Amino acid sequence: MNDIVNEIIAANQRIKSVRGGVRETPLDLAGVFSERTGADFYLKGEHLQNTGSFKLRGALNKILGLSEEDRRQGIVTASSGNHGMATSLAASIAGIEATIYLPESVSSAKHEKIKRYGAKTILVPGNGVEAENIAHATADSQNRTYISPYSDWDVIAGQGTVGLELAEQCPDLAAVYVSVGGGGLIAGIGSYLKEVCPNADVIACWADNAKALYHCIEKGEVHEVPETRTLSDGTAGGIEAGAITLPICAQVIDRYVFISEDEIASAMRDMADCQYFIIEGAAGVAVAAGLKDASRYKGRNIAVVVCGRNIALETFLSVMKSGT
Repeated sequence: MNDIVNEIIAANQRIKSVRGGVRETPLDLAGVFSERTGADFYLKGEHLQNTGSFKLRGALNKILGLSEEDRRQGIVTASSGNHGMATSLAASIAGIEATIYLPESVSSAKHEKIKRYGAKTILVPGNGVEAENIAHATADSQNRTYISPYSDWDVIAGQGTVGLELAEQCPDLAAVYVSVGGGGLIAGIGSYLKEVCPNADVIACWADNAKALYHCIEKGEVHEVPETRTLSDGTAGGIEAGAITLPICAQVIDRYVFISEDEIASAMRDMADCQYFIIEGAAGVAVAAGLKDASRYKGRNIAVVVCGRNIALETFLSVMKSGT
């Protein structure tokens, strides 16, 4: 096996060995979706993970792998969403200090969730990019570890444990659908499955309004990509210069599926109506892609990674109402 697969195996043992850490999430057959597509349609429940998303896997693996000196110095990151919550909890589990930079525009609900897990938060004027720049600079000046949400080998290995669980739960998997933002999740899952389940298609799912990494892959380099507002805010945003996910994703992704805002909203309503789950827009992208594409795998097993559930109640209710 290649090095990244061995790192994923080690990460799986590490992040599940601590109290309050990562749990193995279920892979459940969705009967209505199976009937609709003709495939055996499975949902990988990362929305049921601690903190409500897959992000705890990568953040905890990174933090648990730090040296004692790095732990004493503490860690820094920037995120107003799932990565921020995950890093805050991971630092609490490891007993180290975490400082998380947030844009001043962050919602009070998200801010409170991040603080609830124990991190110190600092509000920064401007948007998320400004928060990331200041967090990077602060980490460098204070000799503290900056934890990227995706462009870090340890974070990718942690996210790759989703692929490890999928291979164990469904060895004859034909395809997996994964929503893509910075690419850490699909880079980890794809790296593992290409080695262990090489016949499984790794399918990248993007919101039409937020395809930054897709365009970077097409061009072969990181560049600025304009995006418009999307329900999939968890996958929106540009790609940082030098992102290590770009070459990995270019290698492990087999196909792309693009999803409209109406399709995201419809998938969120389907999950609430048929599965009784609240999911966020980023998870709706992968569910919609599976519903749109899985008929090509009739009679075979496909999995959709339901990446998270952290959505403002008013936004969720608005999506539900829009379908009436």
